[in-house]
Amino acid sequence: MNPTMHSSEDDLVFLDEPEHDEFSGASKSHSSWRVMIIDDDPDVHSATTFALGSLEIQHRPLSFLHAYSAEEARNILKSETDIAIILLDVVMEQEDAGLQLVNYIRKTLKLADVRIILRTGQPGYAPEIDAIRDYDINDYKTKSELTRTKLYTAVTSAIRSYEQICSISASRRGLETIINASTELMATHGLNNFASGVLSQITALLALTTEGFICARQTPLGKDTDTEELHIIATTPQFSALLNQSLPTANNPAMLSVIGRSLSERKSIFDPTATAIYFNNVAKKEFTLYLDTGLHLNEMDKRLLDVFSGNVSVGLDNIVLNSRLHNYAFYDLLTGLSNRLKLLQTLNETLESHLKTKSALSLIDIDHFAETNDALGHQFGDLLLSSVAQRLMETFGQHCHLARVGSDTFALLGDQNLVCPDRILALFNTPFDVDRQEVQLTATIGLIKLDECDGDGSEALKDTNIALKRAKTHQRGGYEYFTRNMGVEIRERVLLMHALRAAFEHERLFLVYQPQIDMVSGKVLGAEALLRWKTDEGKFIPPDQFIPIAEYSGLIVDIGEWVLRSACHELVHLRRLGYTDFQMAINVSQAQFSHPLFMETLHKALEETKVPPQFVELEITESMAMKDPDLLIKTLHQIKQLGVSISIDDFGTGFSSLSHLQKLDVDKLKIDRAFVNDIRLDANEGSIAKMIVQLGQNLGLAIIAEGVENKMQADTLVSFGCHLAQGYFYAKPLTRDDLHVWLKQKDNQ
Repeated sequence: MNPTMHSSEDDLVFLDEPEHDEFSGASKSHSSWRVMIIDDDPDVHSATTFALGSLEIQHRPLSFLHAYSAEEARNILKSETDIAIILLDVVMEQEDAGLQLVNYIRKTLKLADVRIILRTGQPGYAPEIDAIRDYDINDYKTKSELTRTKLYTAVTSAIRSYEQICSISASRRGLETIINASTELMATHGLNNFASGVLSQITALLALTTEGFICARQTPLGKDTDTEELHIIATTPQFSALLNQSLPTANNPAMLSVIGRSLSERKSIFDPTATAIYFNNVAKKEFTLYLDTGLHLNEMDKRLLDVFSGNVSVGLDNIVLNSRLHNYAFYDLLTGLSNRLKLLQTLNETLESHLKTKSALSLIDIDHFAETNDALGHQFGDLLLSSVAQRLMETFGQHCHLARVGSDTFALLGDQNLVCPDRILALFNTPFDVDRQEVQLTATIGLIKLDECDGDGSEALKDTNIALKRAKTHQRGGYEYFTRNMGVEIRERVLLMHALRAAFEHERLFLVYQPQIDMVSGKVLGAEALLRWKTDEGKFIPPDQFIPIAEYSGLIVDIGEWVLRSACHELVHLRRLGYTDFQMAINVSQAQFSHPLFMETLHKALEETKVPPQFVELEITESMAMKDPDLLIKTLHQIKQLGVSISIDDFGTGFSSLSHLQKLDVDKLKIDRAFVNDIRLDANEGSIAKMIVQLGQNLGLAIIAEGVENKMQADTLVSFGCHLAQGYFYAKPLTRDDLHVWLKQKDNQ
């Protein structure tokens, strides 16, 4: 059984299904409000009945009918009547099962009175406004937001609407007016349009010629709720001068008194000479309609007004929700600036207009923001970003489009004369005042002139990001303009990455083996396994081109595992051929070595190939060895416990710490070919190679040199005390078949 779960907002409780079967047919108690639950999830049925079962609305309890599929619901609805509310899941057997059922209820069964509330656990399947209008859906909620309080509020509002509709069914004109008005309101977009619709519909509904306005409390994006003010968002002609002004500027004490009482008491006020209609809603959005006349309503008009107000409240909830979703979709809630999606919309519009030829896009990245955020806290970091956004708005807001497109990255779109490095970087010359502290920042900028952009907005943004990355690589606090050469380079890398993935999947990669020699005795001690790539056209791609791409894409982990297994298999094969003292050196990349499953991969390769671990040597680079010494020491200890030896490749190129080197449990140092190449006839050359040999001897480590190409280099290295080497002087990297032939030839010498 699942444990009891509590909502974070109120006490809506989801319990296990009861042991007995719920009755899914019609309730026989017609003194109650009949609520039909249609959902394919039994937990939703039990949670809903638990949340509402003990409640009374209008002094009447609720009774429930249950259907677990659209087909079952159809069968029940054919015979049952007096259903007040249908709580209907949007997605059941099919994605549109809910809407098909609504269509059946409204058009086939002609059930116009029942109130339908759609619910969904999948917001992505939310019905469009057209669907809500066409199918006469009374409310829509996601299950995650429908807590007990909100469920009760929605059901109460729906039942009140149902009761009123039934009571005035004799007045078809009034009912049709309400439905038409509500339908039109539901089709509006934005709070201001909705308010204008409410104002015109209510005057038509009550056949009034009065004047008035609607005011609402609004919070600007990026501002605290303490800054809210009541603004007049819709007016009739007489009050048009007040439109978009804050309410206190309206110099009419009597009017302000009526509205103030309505808001403070959260109810409609009907004075002899003025009216303030308060629309209650779940979102608690303060929304009041003022009319400059007293209303003298008969009973039917009061009922019509109540029903209309209920529908307006539901519609207001939806408008507020849609506005909030719109803000989430298009604006950054921290700074109030546009977000990436809104920027792309504006960017596409600019690229399709005459403004393209003189516009530029810039990405502004705050340098070292992550360190500041970690050191001073996320709250301080948010204040810092808001301060940067404010300064950008003060400088560019009237003439350019601003957006926040990353955690510490802003975008600026506008005329090339404004969107230029000097103007932008100048903003960071003065410290920012953050939480009564002065903070000096720098920024790095990437830019593109839109007349050089051939694609759409996403392409322009991508190209600007390429320029930004190039600027960050070259110099923090500087800038780079995008050039077509940058794009060609990136595209070539992407193409190479796709080709590499295809080559690996189709077994186009292969290993070669470069023998390692004892230069004094001439004995072959082993070989280094080296990865090669030959295209279908017969072209060899150099490792220094495809290895970095494999590391960047993450493909190196899979490739590295394959190299490890293949080299171990070859070592086993060589041992079968009689080379029982042969040692195989295998390169391990940083990404492969730091992967959580590396030790498991190594253990499996040794176990499955049955290779003796003492003849396997892993080569790691010096820079990799120094990146995280503590983690490395721990991992190396685990490797050595398996019996595998460790060599540090390219030694002398990574500026490593000797104190760290002493702590590493390694067996061998490999002198980089660059230092071997420095060995000349001049006695002063090759001093670094000699120093590495002496260091290794002092630490008790074996030394091997790579890239030995002539006898002079070999003799010099031997004179230094280095006896092991690999290079073209002894053998080029060989395929496995060529290696076998070469070894036989060495045996016969």
